[in-house]
Amino acid sequence: MYKIDFHQPIHVHFIGIGGISMSGLAEILLQEHFTVSGSDAKESDITTLLQKLGATVIIGQCAENITEDIDLIVYTAAIHRDNPEFAAALASGKPIMTRAELLGQIMSNYTRSVAVSGTHGKTTTTSMLSHIFLAAKVDPTISIGGMLDIIGGNIRVGQSEYFITEACEYTNSYHALQPQLSIILNVDADHLDFFHTMEEIIQSFRTFAHKLPENGILIINGEMDCLPIIIEDLPCTIHTFGLSKECQYYASDITYDENGCASYTLYKDGTAVTHIQLHVNGVHNVLNSLAAIAASDSLNIGMEAIQKGLDTFGGAKRRFEYKGQYHDVTVIDDYAHHPTEIKATLSAAKLTDHHEIWCVFQPHTYTRTKALLAEFAEALHYADHVVLTKIYAAREADTGIVSSQDIADILQNDYHTDVVYLPTFEEAESYLEKNCKKNDLLITMGAGDVVTIGENLLKK
Repeated sequence: MYKIDFHQPIHVHFIGIGGISMSGLAEILLQEHFTVSGSDAKESDITTLLQKLGATVIIGQCAENITEDIDLIVYTAAIHRDNPEFAAALASGKPIMTRAELLGQIMSNYTRSVAVSGTHGKTTTTSMLSHIFLAAKVDPTISIGGMLDIIGGNIRVGQSEYFITEACEYTNSYHALQPQLSIILNVDADHLDFFHTMEEIIQSFRTFAHKLPENGILIINGEMDCLPIIIEDLPCTIHTFGLSKECQYYASDITYDENGCASYTLYKDGTAVTHIQLHVNGVHNVLNSLAAIAASDSLNIGMEAIQKGLDTFGGAKRRFEYKGQYHDVTVIDDYAHHPTEIKATLSAAKLTDHHEIWCVFQPHTYTRTKALLAEFAEALHYADHVVLTKIYAAREADTGIVSSQDIADILQNDYHTDVVYLPTFEEAESYLEKNCKKNDLLITMGAGDVVTIGENLLKK
């Protein structure tokens, strides 16, 4: 495979340069004095920014975009083989790689690279690490799957040996990464349009862990049933985190304030180290913070910087994000789209000061909804009222195999939950206007565009 060397800049062309992760990698290469070009289907704020930074961006994808002066071509999973520009790239004989492969190549240029994996919590934990590393003033390069205020977007290009990124298991893309330290937050059934069994998912994370070099470090949730399978014969250093004393890094004496934000005593190897105060809510964020602490400590980041970084972190975009007040109703938005995430978010919401919880949920993909139908209902029943909208198709076509009404039926029949299925956002907004009461908590939830429901209500 072609090797990216920061000491030998070349011309890299991106097919789909306007994507949030692709644009971030393009920005890193621009900062390292590479010649960058790319194409995208439409103009956006991202493509405009890249042009200002020195990239050549072409709107529209065609064979003519593959020119002789290009040394390497990178493409996203969203590009299909019938794309004329991609076909021309294959025919050109030039080196070509996926976005994940390029990310792995970029990582190899950093001696202290961190990859954050797990079914849930990647963006939040990567954000926590970003705050900690910035507090430590180690000038990290950061590539994150969400927008983070402290870096003004999803990318930060530093000049040090530190690199932090998310590592997504979908299509096993994280197997192309080359980290020095890896985090595995949790392993759960998801991306079931790609993985077929839980055993297959566990083996995928095992393969990811075994990508680490012998002098590498694995930070892993020590309370998972699949832990022995993942770490079996792993030659690198292993540190565990969790809520039990059997873990190397664990939290004790956890308390919550009126906003559901936790504070706890941090223990390492059975000894109390310090007091940690979080400004994000829920026990799931206690676990995320423990992973960030373990990783930072393993890279010799001081405890003072760890505390300061966590103290400045108030959450990533679309992670229990406060949106505003609508007629004395608090509006929150959250990215949760898997039953485990929904349960964690609603459990955290119950710790806050509120009257009743309204959850407006937009299921994401038909395969996930069908496979986890009962689990979605069980998680959603933690809300007092549930409003379901039409399933967000994302990368899939609607074959009629499942509907949001199926979740509603289980909620009504098995949990006697107050639930209504309203396919359109307009119907949902009207219903909420009539039924939400003073001091209620309204959470728009899902990985699609459900956030607009709350935003529209706040405009009224």
